[in-house]
Amino acid sequence: MNRAGIVSVVGILATATAYAPAALAAPLAPAASAAPSAACADQPAQARVRAGAHVTERNQPGPAQVAAMEKDFRSRLGKLPKKRTNAINVRVHFQVVYGSAGNVSDATLKKQLDVLNAAYAGSGVTFTHAATKRTQNAAWFSDPERNERAMKTALRQGNAQDLNFYTADLGNSLLGWATFPSSYRNSPVMDGVVVHYQSLPGGTLAEYNEGDTGTHEVGHWMGLYHTFQGACSGEGDQVADTPAEESPASGCPTGRDTCPSAGVDPIHNYMDYSYDACMTEFTPGQNQRMQSQWSTYRAQ
Repeated sequence: MNRAGIVSVVGILATATAYAPAALAAPLAPAASAAPSAACADQPAQARVRAGAHVTERNQPGPAQVAAMEKDFRSRLGKLPKKRTNAINVRVHFQVVYGSAGNVSDATLKKQLDVLNAAYAGSGVTFTHAATKRTQNAAWFSDPERNERAMKTALRQGNAQDLNFYTADLGNSLLGWATFPSSYRNSPVMDGVVVHYQSLPGGTLAEYNEGDTGTHEVGHWMGLYHTFQGACSGEGDQVADTPAEESPASGCPTGRDTCPSAGVDPIHNYMDYSYDACMTEFTPGQNQRMQSQWSTYRAQ
């Protein structure tokens, strides 16, 4: 998400530990992080990046990839028996990766879980704590992107219905990334979301520290594209009730309208790149898509 700032990188093709199942244990003190470096000149953002950062989104699905994903989705969904919307329970495995910093408290993880449950309350999706695993590994913590496969191979728990929620230091530009439900079949070990540990509630990333990086990334994990997917043309994010948007929003630009079609830009949608405080909603169409994606790829 370019919420004027730090990236939300979407994965299309998935690309000394302590384990504490069930209840969140006594909180550990949250670690401080260094202040972000100064950004360079502004440029159009294709990812959730700090304004002006020279970072592009890894694994962002292009038109051909989206077309292939949607063809597979429609084919599989069409073969499923028709049924009413069901309640979805997602089991959350917090994977806290830390070095000299980053061992976020159990209290902070509980707040993040509360943020997810509040955001998805209208979607028929609830999140329950399954386990917290703490892994001290300085290399994984400081560069989870480079070490993603090794980290996830060693740590990932559960099946397609288990959300592995990794926290680490993603640097001065990245906020997080996620895999799509359709990726699970071919690469289950890579399934999950990775977020900057300081984007959790109470973190030090100003404007991005209310936990909605997690909300946004889990949206991808549930099958949603960005609201600006496809810009002003085509089928965009494949959801009819999210107005078309030419590019990611930055900050909270009320009244922004970048496409000639009906409706102002959905800057308050969790799948845009606005500030955490600006993002407040999923649409009914997004809720339905998440239900359908779950039935197609995760409930099997």
